[in-house]
Amino acid sequence: MLIIINYILINQIFVYFNCLWDVTMKRFIAIDGLDGSGKDTQARLIKEKYENEGTVVIRSHPTSDNFFGRNSKAALERGGKLNKIIATLCYGADAIRSVIKYYGKADTVIFVRYTLAVSYLNKAISVPVYKLVCFALPVSEYFFYLDVSPEKLVERVQKRNEKEEMFENYEAFVKVRQMAEPVLYNWHVIPADDSPEEIFARIETILDDLDSKLLNEPKKIE
Repeated sequence: MLIIINYILINQIFVYFNCLWDVTMKRFIAIDGLDGSGKDTQARLIKEKYENEGTVVIRSHPTSDNFFGRNSKAALERGGKLNKIIATLCYGADAIRSVIKYYGKADTVIFVRYTLAVSYLNKAISVPVYKLVCFALPVSEYFFYLDVSPEKLVERVQKRNEKEEMFENYEAFVKVRQMAEPVLYNWHVIPADDSPEEIFARIETILDDLDSKLLNEPKKIE
């Protein structure tokens, strides 16, 4: 049933985006990385950077305000191979729903987690599926992957004191980090073991360069 739902949503999105590709949105930004990498913090800092220049929307996945997001989160907490598949499918539907509802609806749209869920698939198919996803869904040069060492990730997750998900232990972090590498070719990989301010400084340098190149905005002089 979930596969059918995803298929229907993807077909709907093809039709929908025929009217959306030429939007006046300035930036479509995605922040991804493993659990504990600081994605929400960086999304907030990016929002603060741009909110004086226009409207900014942040959408974090999986979200709890819809069926797909809630079921993706629940499946992650249950663990197991079947729930891994359910979590990935529901996550995909949640992300597609966000594209339909929010893409082009603000000057800057920020997605926390987006297309990299396919990296959890078998290595033999993850890259072809990722390329298909990037063909079907909007992408941009404003994609950032926060690369944190497994040791630092474990330390951060333990401090959060939340219920552990299936990808939130040292061995899982090592494995998932390796699985993500083949599909990071169109992402800016940001070293992210440091403080949020240091990480954001790296991201901001790239943001300013992209704004200058793509939006003809002058670079900021320190």
